[in-house]
Amino acid sequence: MGLPAALWGPLGLLSSLALHAALGAHPHRDYCVLGAGPAGLQMAAFLHRAGRDYEVFERAPAPGSFFTRYPRHRKLISINKRYTGKTNAEFNLRHDWNSLLSPDPRLLFRHYSRAYFPDAGDMVRYLRDFADRLGLHVQYNTNIVHVTLEKDRQAWNGHYFILTNQKGQLYRCSVLLVASGLSVPNQVDFPGSEYAEGYETVSVDPEDFVGQNVLILGRGNSAFETAENILGVTNFIHMLSRSRVRLSWATHYVGDLRAINNGLLDTYQLKSLDGLLESDLRDLAIVKDAKGKFHITLKFFLEETNASQSADSIPLPQDNSDNFAMRVAYDRVIRCLGWNFDFSIFNQSLRLSSGGEFSKKYPLIRASYESKGSRGLFILGTASHSLDYRKSAGGFIHGFRYTVRAVHRLLEHRHHGLAWPHTAHPVSQLTDSIIRRVNEASGLYQMFGVLADVVLLKENATVFEYLEEFPMQMLAQLETLTGRTAKHGLFVINMEYGRNFSGPDKDVFFHDRSVGHTEDAWQSNFLHPVIYYYRHLPTGGEVPPGTLAPAAAHSHPPHRGRLPDRLDRAGRAHPAAEALPGELSGHRPAKLLCRILFPVRPHTPEAAPLLPAGVPANAGPCEHREPSEARRGERAPARLCHYGPGPGGWQSAAW
Repeated sequence: MGLPAALWGPLGLLSSLALHAALGAHPHRDYCVLGAGPAGLQMAAFLHRAGRDYEVFERAPAPGSFFTRYPRHRKLISINKRYTGKTNAEFNLRHDWNSLLSPDPRLLFRHYSRAYFPDAGDMVRYLRDFADRLGLHVQYNTNIVHVTLEKDRQAWNGHYFILTNQKGQLYRCSVLLVASGLSVPNQVDFPGSEYAEGYETVSVDPEDFVGQNVLILGRGNSAFETAENILGVTNFIHMLSRSRVRLSWATHYVGDLRAINNGLLDTYQLKSLDGLLESDLRDLAIVKDAKGKFHITLKFFLEETNASQSADSIPLPQDNSDNFAMRVAYDRVIRCLGWNFDFSIFNQSLRLSSGGEFSKKYPLIRASYESKGSRGLFILGTASHSLDYRKSAGGFIHGFRYTVRAVHRLLEHRHHGLAWPHTAHPVSQLTDSIIRRVNEASGLYQMFGVLADVVLLKENATVFEYLEEFPMQMLAQLETLTGRTAKHGLFVINMEYGRNFSGPDKDVFFHDRSVGHTEDAWQSNFLHPVIYYYRHLPTGGEVPPGTLAPAAAHSHPPHRGRLPDRLDRAGRAHPAAEALPGELSGHRPAKLLCRILFPVRPHTPEAAPLLPAGVPANAGPCEHREPSEARRGERAPARLCHYGPGPGGWQSAAW
């Protein structure tokens, strides 16, 4: 229930006097979290453990209200792999897509379901226990219906966020963390779209579809989930969308069609009446005849028809072509077009949307997950997926549990003076530290291309600091955001897929997709580590998405060594020696065994402390050694190969 429009003035709030009087009766919170779903509870857990002043506002009487209703057919597509053969908790999280991060081992999702694809009810039960066992501060049955700003120079960010609930009660907070997800059904407006039943309301009882012709609008998991439920009872199902089917096993994007839902692809390809069609919905129209059947026609025909004519007289494509794919009338039309962010509760002064096509689905945010329009407003969870849409896992629990932690670390430094957590090691442990993270870390593994580990070299290269899971597009602002210094060079460790991992007409199962020799590591098609080196941080704003190479605004002349040297392409010429990380400060050679092709210097006696265990200081162009079982990671080649300068020039190191 919203507030009467008369209560809102030109500034979008009650008069200043009434506002201050109302706020005086309510406690201020440093942090307000909107939504007690997975992302909201994850942030609350971090704030609670840090002893911060916070409150979570949830409109439902319990956490996880989205999962009480969705997915409609109750089977989650997030895997619950209970056994990996490993005891390493961090490694096991790579294959646990449902657990949130907490120090309590009882709060692992494996204790809540035995199913590989769990029931949504198990997620509801898990989130309830997560909130209760950790004692999180959640106000249930509190629906925030309006959010605006109150300018105040004394506030952390120059303003406070003013929240109003369904009863007109006001709350004030310094930082607003929006974790309300995507909750507004996406609808395409075209003639006859009102005849389509929404995924959110359509019957889930197959008996309601017996002997019917069904048209499904959409091509995602909700569309195929719906089709899977009624596949055995309908006459046929046609599925219509503007784009081709994208299969998750081909794209490596978990939001694309999962194998568990793709039964209709079998019936389509094996000639059993069902069909897939491509067309822009905005070019079509749905016409209802006198018998209540639905016909698909072109909007062009409808516009040319006199509005006074009956529906039965509107031209149909089959009138001119008896081979029109959708010439048979449909009994039901079901809309399964996904979800959008609910912008309606946010005052325009917060500038969450630019009005562009993509920003109708997601709020406008920076790579730090902070709103581009309002400092101190952060978007968490599924609604933050604009940063890595169709690229990584930021729209799903197994991805955003790590991006939420990154936001918390940014806030701890900005408002409480706590630098980004790190560990310090002698440089002789550099290789082992990187290999351990690459083989075990879940955050790097799930948020590939988004979160990266950063190694900060200290003076004389005798010590390094290791920072985990920093938003890599914010690299230029690393010192400001973390409280750490990068004066003596840094390495950035990222996970990436090979160049041919997906794409139109690409065979993702091609014969040489897996490599078995370290010298061919750059050709790996699977997820693998890539290491970038910077002698200095890039300058400017955000590093462009999808690459760590600075854009023109960040560029420095290569001879100054400020461009990252990514040398993982065969036959690529190496840059000048002064641009390479072959020697760290103090003239001590850097040595790594890694997938990234990385120039190295000839070994000198003083280099011995920098070499990994088992590699002699006088090693030739290639010395092989068997890695221990602990270092043998997923899909890692069986040998570690140590390269030095060879007959053809600078060689490289790889695992």
